[in-house]
Amino acid sequence: MEIILNGQARLITATHTVGQLVSELFPSGKGIAVAINQSVVPKSDWPTRRLSPNDQITLITATQGG
Repeated sequence: MEIILNGQARLITATHTVGQLVSELFPSGKGIAVAINQSVVPKSDWPTRRLSPNDQITLITATQGG
């Protein structure tokens, strides 16, 4: 199925969860925030929150700087 990840189309399996997507892209999973269709998904929901076709997903990573 196709999702929109940070503005770009991406193909994933139909049973993908938020947790699987995050672990594929950011193995440590630290400093990541996820929003689906402009709603923040709590980290505690990542393992069970399944993705749906055409979901608009925004992944944000925390960075340090000065």
